[in-house]
Amino acid sequence: MLWFILRRCGSAVIVLFLASVLIFLGIRALPGDPATVMAGEEASPAVIEAIRHEFGLDKPLPAQYLDYVGQTLTGNFGRSTQDQLPVIDIIAERLPVTLELSALAMLVAIVVGVGAGIVAAVRRGRLADYLATGFGLAGLSVPHFWLGLLGILLFAVTWRVLPASGYVPFTQDPGQNLQRMILPALVLGTGFAAILMRQTRSAMLGALSADYVRTARSKGLSEVKVVGAHALRNSLTTVVTVLGLQLGALISGAVVTEQIFVIPGFGKLTVDAVLTRNYPVIQAVVLITVIGYVLVNLLVDIVYAFLNPRIRLSGGAND
Repeated sequence: MLWFILRRCGSAVIVLFLASVLIFLGIRALPGDPATVMAGEEASPAVIEAIRHEFGLDKPLPAQYLDYVGQTLTGNFGRSTQDQLPVIDIIAERLPVTLELSALAMLVAIVVGVGAGIVAAVRRGRLADYLATGFGLAGLSVPHFWLGLLGILLFAVTWRVLPASGYVPFTQDPGQNLQRMILPALVLGTGFAAILMRQTRSAMLGALSADYVRTARSKGLSEVKVVGAHALRNSLTTVVTVLGLQLGALISGAVVTEQIFVIPGFGKLTVDAVLTRNYPVIQAVVLITVIGYVLVNLLVDIVYAFLNPRIRLSGGAND
């Protein structure tokens, strides 16, 4: 098991290195000059050159990359080119908002998606199965922005039961915070729940037709125990894998959702930074997103190895 974890950690380090190179080169390939944006169109060449020198933009690309890596390893992402605030402080303010939204959306997806998948598999060919399958198809087909606008129209404008937009920190008012995060979490979690439902249903159907399930039923075990302790347990590997793979979709969906509901989170910060050519913020946001994605998938690999010993043993054997 130790060698399996070390192999995955080594792969994660390589991915992070390649991602840092791609992020660095990709940001500098964007059209526009950040020094000109900061100085203004009417600024003199001397002022623009001074800004380039201050932010190290006049150095060769290899030197800029080394500075970028060195500062990143020490937690120094530089200063925003818009307001001169430390980028780490901006991220520390915005990241918890997106993490809260993502956590609530994932909770919605797990409860609704896994629950609907189990019911659809157990009630295969019945009304519950058709309803769950229809929900899955609708969840995959409806885009987040349309669902968000529809939710605002129904819950905020027509029925007036939830706020239309805005954000209140949880530490300031927990009740208002949850009230304003319910609708965005439902919108963001719906598509994720549809994917989980389809995968859970498929995995459960395979497990329910397996020999060990028939053996459990022949022993006289209750249907609840057969489904929960045997079929669902062996289907969790698929669910865990999908959870890890869909993290990227959850983050990209948060960008759209935060724009619709005016939530000052990580996604909105990304859009604003791209529009203003804010290099330090863009680099930090993308890099932290990649780190989070890699770490979550590393955790999924480890959990998957615990759930499926064959993966763990095969990984050790290859070493």
